[in-house]
Amino acid sequence: MTTLTRAQISEHIYSQVGLSRHESADLLETVLELIAARLEKGETVKLSGFGTFSVRQKGRRVGRNPKTGIEVPILPRSVLVFRPSQILRAEVNGESTEGLASESDDS
Repeated sequence: MTTLTRAQISEHIYSQVGLSRHESADLLETVLELIAARLEKGETVKLSGFGTFSVRQKGRRVGRNPKTGIEVPILPRSVLVFRPSQILRAEVNGESTEGLASESDDS
């Protein structure tokens, strides 16, 4: 398993778009900051043909320490959820994306 880094994405932008390396890095950082800011506000971010990022609230619940069996309260929290589009899902599974519109992320 390999990790895709910001530097690799920035380098790909540089080679494909033709911006300078510095401009490519700035563009990537701006996009990531915009996505993060929207998610921090609790908004949903939809990238057509890729997927949807959203924040979900998990309520207070009781958990159990698996080692001791003692019940422990788990406080409410926000969790980040990613839902892939039909297109991304099909590509990951090696299926044909023919007939899937890039706007059909809502399945």
